[in-house]
Amino acid sequence: MLSSLTPTDVAFLMAGLMQAVAAVLWLVTGWVIGDTQRAALHWSAFAGLSAASFGLLVAAMLSHDAVARDTFSRNPPAGEWLRAAGNIVGILGLMALQRGIWLFIGRPLRHAGHALALVVVLLAAWIGLDPAAGPLRVGVLSAVQVVLALGIARDLHAHGRDTLRLRRPLLLALPLLLAAAVIGARGLRALLEPASVLTQMTVNSNLNVGSAFVYVLLSLAFHATLMVLVVTRLVADLQRLSRRDGLTGLLNRRALEDALLAQFQRSRRSGEPFSVLMLDVDHFKGINDEHGHAVGDLALKHLSALLLAHMREVDRLARFGGEEFLVLLPGLALADALPVAERLRAVVAQAPMPLAGVTITLSVSIGMAEWGGAPDEPSRLLVRADAAMYQAKRHGRDRVVWDGAAPLTA
Repeated sequence: MLSSLTPTDVAFLMAGLMQAVAAVLWLVTGWVIGDTQRAALHWSAFAGLSAASFGLLVAAMLSHDAVARDTFSRNPPAGEWLRAAGNIVGILGLMALQRGIWLFIGRPLRHAGHALALVVVLLAAWIGLDPAAGPLRVGVLSAVQVVLALGIARDLHAHGRDTLRLRRPLLLALPLLLAAAVIGARGLRALLEPASVLTQMTVNSNLNVGSAFVYVLLSLAFHATLMVLVVTRLVADLQRLSRRDGLTGLLNRRALEDALLAQFQRSRRSGEPFSVLMLDVDHFKGINDEHGHAVGDLALKHLSALLLAHMREVDRLARFGGEEFLVLLPGLALADALPVAERLRAVVAQAPMPLAGVTITLSVSIGMAEWGGAPDEPSRLLVRADAAMYQAKRHGRDRVVWDGAAPLTA
């Protein structure tokens, strides 16, 4: 059996085997990395369908070897049906690939375009059962593949430019652009040199062998591109997790200290004022003791959402530790930051947290401190804000106190 295979058969089978291995790898990737599961399953379907397409094309060529080509204009033999099925399955694979990209980048799935393309492909495959219409079939199917490949390339380029902020986002789209060029050249040749469809594209030929190896190289490059996308997202997720509080999703202490240091450097250059607010949840231990730590966690999430909803986009909010929060207010001197602090205090006091028929009232004590100019240091600023916050605690809680000032009652 193996000895009867032509170089074209072997090349196509190698391409199919490579895609079959890729299909298994994407299945494993989707199982291991949960947040890419749906996209990885579509990419696995793309690879599996591509492998099936090559298998059908090899079966078609083996079947054609025993059939005279001028005898089946009315009753196409099995080989033509297999070739048509291979073409259809291959294009379904490209559609699965594109849908996987959409799922990965968060773009809504669109069905109308793929449905129209599938109708065109089915018509072209049916008409192409007649060898005389072979060039038309190849031209139409190639055009559909080119449109799909260019659409995927456009989406990858936009994702690399707008989301990943790559310096050369075109590199993500390059394998698809090259694939579109190769497929387009093949389709154009079929239309300009119709005889080549019968003499080279449907039998063992150097053109088919070369096309198979080019396809293998492009597929490897594109699977590598998909893996780069997954790894890039994993790295971004790890970076985000390292700078975010696991409970509230706010910046953690490390991230806030980095933002504070950057603000210090900016203000030393420009003289821009800024202030910080240190917030502490009043009687938080009582909430944990009476209702349990799970309710205490819900209270911290509730408080975080309230604070975020009433802050400017340029402000930074972090969970500083336990039930303490820190707010960085760029551009605001103490007098301008005071109304902000009072508003946050009032928002928390006026929005109790409902819980299974029980209303839990929250309040915060807030300490304020303003950057003291070039000699000031981040650690000193935080110490002053912390001292003001404890002064608010000592004077009755649910109030705002600024550094070195008398307490302000609610």
